[in-house]
Amino acid sequence: MPDQTRLDVAVAFDAATTDEQIVAWSRRYAERASRRYDLDVDLGRVEWSISTRAKRRAAGVKHPRVSEATVGEPIDWSASPVASTAATPPTCTVSLTRAAFEAYSRAEWAETVRHELVHVEQFQRFGATDHGEWFRRRSEAVDAPVSCRRFAAPAYRLTCRECEAVVARRYRDCKLVREHDRYRSDCCGAVLDCEAVEQ
Repeated sequence: MPDQTRLDVAVAFDAATTDEQIVAWSRRYAERASRRYDLDVDLGRVEWSISTRAKRRAAGVKHPRVSEATVGEPIDWSASPVASTAATPPTCTVSLTRAAFEAYSRAEWAETVRHELVHVEQFQRFGATDHGEWFRRRSEAVDAPVSCRRFAAPAYRLTCRECEAVVARRYRDCKLVREHDRYRSDCCGAVLDCEAVEQ
């Protein structure tokens, strides 16, 4: 007989269409993943939201900035001015991108949630997050990618005029796109060319 919890989560993923359903599926999966992968996270200190504007990031963890906090150095939350109660980390928010949820498979979205849980674990333990060595080790331990696949095509591609290597991609008009000929490539030191990418 199949694991009923697993079956319920799979069906909910396929049927999730509203922001509330995406958050509910992701939150429920986070609870299961934190137990299965032994993630040291207090999910009671995590809020969830949906972004409809993000184009590059599948999700992100928003948290208060803690001055002088460093990944690798455990923080004493009882001595921190941003902690809400003694020895308790402040709440952070996992912001999920709707377009990524719609573009990813269940497995890829689950990996994305685990990736964000590693960031939550970092923040709750150290008061800071990054994608450094500690993050890479923990991501490997929980079978999560260090970086999540981009789910949207860039609107512009910038290349080195000398060797034609792609040096940057941009998803919207910006200073680099408008003034690309003022910048130089790292590879050859040549001027950048910019072209709109056909959608």
